[in-house]
Amino acid sequence: MGTASIHEGVRRMRFSNLLDRTEAKELTQAAASELLGINVRTFQRWAERFEAEGDDGLVDLRMGRRSPRRAPEEELERMLGLFRDKYADFTVKHFHEQLQKRHGYVLGYTVTKLALHAAGLVRKAPKRSAHRKKRPRRPLPGMLLHQDGSRHPWIEGLPAMDLIVTLDDATSEIYSMLLVEEEGTASTFQALGEVIGEHGLFCALYTDRGSHYFYTPKAGDKVSKTQQTQVGRALSHLGIEHIAAYSPQARGRSERMFGTLQGRLPKDLRLAGIRTVEAANAWLKAHYIAEHNAAFAIKAEQEGTAFVADRHEAWREALCVIEERTVANDNTIAWAGRRLQLPQSRLRPHFVKAMVRVHEYPDGTVSVFLGPHRLARFAANGQQISPDAPQPGSVLGAVKDKPLRARKRASLTAPARAAVEIARVGAEKRASSRTKKPTRRANPAAVSVA
Repeated sequence: MGTASIHEGVRRMRFSNLLDRTEAKELTQAAASELLGINVRTFQRWAERFEAEGDDGLVDLRMGRRSPRRAPEEELERMLGLFRDKYADFTVKHFHEQLQKRHGYVLGYTVTKLALHAAGLVRKAPKRSAHRKKRPRRPLPGMLLHQDGSRHPWIEGLPAMDLIVTLDDATSEIYSMLLVEEEGTASTFQALGEVIGEHGLFCALYTDRGSHYFYTPKAGDKVSKTQQTQVGRALSHLGIEHIAAYSPQARGRSERMFGTLQGRLPKDLRLAGIRTVEAANAWLKAHYIAEHNAAFAIKAEQEGTAFVADRHEAWREALCVIEERTVANDNTIAWAGRRLQLPQSRLRPHFVKAMVRVHEYPDGTVSVFLGPHRLARFAANGQQISPDAPQPGSVLGAVKDKPLRARKRASLTAPARAAVEIARVGAEKRASSRTKKPTRRANPAAVSVA
């Protein structure tokens, strides 16, 4: 016996009892109809039908009739077959999206879910725990970004890798996704570079307390506010606040997002035929991010944006590993187990004992700087990319059309020019008009005395 039949029997018994009470003047029709949850006119119609036909008059005429709007059995059977054969590990929502995208399916999500439940192919979701109040979102995009990594077997047939995701707190829009073997400083710089290069500088970044994000003097304690990692130094240089999360619950927004991605992304990669990390990263940028944002991103509370354009592209030289090195006697520096040979330069005769600055970028390339001047660029394998002399900068560029003597002097650094000026004092021959001493006239008095 179905649920509807049980409800029908209960309704008949309650109505019979209440009808007897109204006839005995114990209840009014208004009170009886209120107890049944119907209006007075419906109660009167039921009473008339009961008088004329008995219990048969209370039968719901809709019972046993198929609704004309009911989903076609053939379409439901096709859906159930597709789920069993190809999508058994998909969630209902993800499965419904793929049906619409790939199989011309037009039935709604609720109909699909109920049919899967009735067929025993999908369990009902467990009841959620007690309500927790979520932290309110920031009102504008660009005010706060979340960055986190999740280790998971994202690509079928490959070992687990880290997926680095950067998303906006105001809208949950994903700005960057990339797969790497292991999360670290380079992957962080690459992801931040993609975001800033496309959208601009933002206000704050919210991350966990990984060792590439923060220095923690003692495990479990608060992060250091004085000792910075390479990531902390770069964010501080760009004026971006860095906020540390002290529990997984504090990163609930990104944790929930990774739960969604772990359930959907591996299957989408499989359906797209992706088998390599390079192909996956290209496909994520070209296709998946836009599809994900269309399905899950929400509208910000306020119109506008908090992103600011970096017109001078300072982020390119900030989002990299920066360290200092002393140049050896052979004009080389040590970096990553290699010796990098510095080329000749018009800046100075040599760089021996000079303190230079080394920038290693996320793609593995390296640049060597002396102050604002780039001395050389090297590939990840240590080979020099540009063997020519470095671009001299605005000071040297401004004097390239001046006479030879002016160019020679301008090619020196300011301290070197000062040293040359000091060395030249008294060294050049003065003009004859300045060195010739005036002739002394004889003293007439002295002559006369003699």
